[in-house]
Amino acid sequence: MHPANAPQVSTTSPGFGGRRHFQRLSAPALLIAPSILSADFARLGEECKAALAAGGDLLHVDVMDGHFVPNLSMGPAICASVHKALPDAMLDVHLMVTDPAAYIEPFAKAGASHVTFHIEVVKDPRPLIASIHALGMSAGLAINPDTPAEAIVPFVGEIELALVMSVYPGFSGQSFISRVLPKTRALRDAGPKSMRVQMDGGVAPETAPACREHGCDVIVAASAIFGRGDYAAAIRLLR
Repeated sequence: MHPANAPQVSTTSPGFGGRRHFQRLSAPALLIAPSILSADFARLGEECKAALAAGGDLLHVDVMDGHFVPNLSMGPAICASVHKALPDAMLDVHLMVTDPAAYIEPFAKAGASHVTFHIEVVKDPRPLIASIHALGMSAGLAINPDTPAEAIVPFVGEIELALVMSVYPGFSGQSFISRVLPKTRALRDAGPKSMRVQMDGGVAPETAPACREHGCDVIVAASAIFGRGDYAAAIRLLR
């Protein structure tokens, strides 16, 4: 069976209520996801509110364990704080961790709307995808710059989002790796129309047009938004 025609997994589980995940998010064709990794953590609630008020569609939460990637970042407590401050915001959690199974339920309880994990750390992603759906969230699979798109093509009928890393994960502010662009087009062509394709890493106004042209409909931006004084202008340029 071609992946685009694979049976779709229901994401209407009432496990954690009617949270706004990728299947329920009412939003434009192109979504802008400000990554809070580059926000001022001393003013995190204000920063998140400002980014959404400026035109951001959802908030991207980068989770790093210091093992899968050479850095540590936020955990469920940060996610819970953001959810408390903005209970209606969609929180898109990107697990850059060696053991994603250990984090799915804690982030669901912390208010996450969506969880993406990396294909590089699992042999069969289906059980984790099912766990994410059972907790009322949408699910995504991610690939690093050196991982071929074919690694997740067999599963595109079972996920709501495919994420392509355009930097080596671990740090904000890296330069965009343009050679990954054909992978986003391959995933867009392989997946069902309902599946979103997300680009994450080094996306700026200069590189966003190529992302859009290659089939991306969710753009993650960290320093390209939070590193600029005018968030609204930065988001308009990304669109």
